[in-house]
Amino acid sequence: MPMLRELAQTYQAFCAYDEAHIRELGLTPPQFDVIATLGNTSGMFMNQLAEKTLVTKGTLTGIVDRLEQKGLVRREVPPKNRRCFLIVLTSEGEQVFEDVFPAHIAYLKERFDQLDPQELSQIKSALQRLREIL
Repeated sequence: MPMLRELAQTYQAFCAYDEAHIRELGLTPPQFDVIATLGNTSGMFMNQLAEKTLVTKGTLTGIVDRLEQKGLVRREVPPKNRRCFLIVLTSEGEQVFEDVFPAHIAYLKERFDQLDPQELSQIKSALQRLREIL
């Protein structure tokens, strides 16, 4: 199916473009995803973070461990529920979010701005329709 090949190749090209820039910013794509998800929040429980990121639950603990070692996140035990913990950006993590997130959005925008609004709308609609029928 030529369409399936095109979809896969487009996804691979996007990932290569996206990941190269994220790595230039000093993060792995999953680390970026966690920091971007936690940005502008007061923190999230691990299950919430797993639902909102593109990271599997099994991988998330290791990512949070590494971000904690870098001093970008911390675990907090809420006083009302001592059985779980909240993942929160540290002040250093907040600074990384404030620096890295807008820079990466601008980087992606350079490519998406090469498409006109009608093309973007058509692509979005087609992808939504494909997801609906799967």
